[in-house]
Amino acid sequence: MPGSDSRTSMSLLGRLRQAPADQAAWSEFVERYGRKIYGWCRHWQLQEADAQDVTQDVLLKLAAKMRSFAYDRSGSFRGWLKTLTHHAWQDFIESRRRTGTGIGDTGGPNLLDTVEARADLLQRLEGEFDRELLEAAMARVQLRVRPHTWEAFRLLAVEGLSGAQAAHRLQMKVATVFVAKSKVQRMIQEETQRLEGPDQESSEGAP
Repeated sequence: MPGSDSRTSMSLLGRLRQAPADQAAWSEFVERYGRKIYGWCRHWQLQEADAQDVTQDVLLKLAAKMRSFAYDRSGSFRGWLKTLTHHAWQDFIESRRRTGTGIGDTGGPNLLDTVEARADLLQRLEGEFDRELLEAAMARVQLRVRPHTWEAFRLLAVEGLSGAQAAHRLQMKVATVFVAKSKVQRMIQEETQRLEGPDQESSEGAP
């Protein structure tokens, strides 16, 4: 693997798989995915305090699964996340059943113990995964293109400027601006596919 910063060379899940003791990666995981789990709890009618407790519980179970559940290199990180989420949700529900632990008086436990709640949790975590995957891919591509090429993409795709506005700001032809945007978008899509799997390391040396 090249000596590039691991924060931009792979996705967060990739960093955690390769370096389970990476505290910075774990902190980022808790921050990013914890927000989604908390939102899930609130959506399924848990009170504030209960939502915080359940968020911590599910995060701990996800972390335990990530450390113990082997990643199959023939699969994708999305598939890995889906499997992890399913098992973490199962462990959470079963632990509550064994201990008889209640979650307030809002009917939360019954609501969380449904196929719909499980699917919703997965959808929320996959949405965050997609976002961090896109951010990682964009960071990699930005390092590989010239500054004015990236700026053309950013002005059109991120800021929403028109071709004429971006071209004027960059002192480029309108057609050149759109070519640059298309090039960067294609590269981001390719990087996203590499980061998602199945074997991330094999792509680290890709041009």
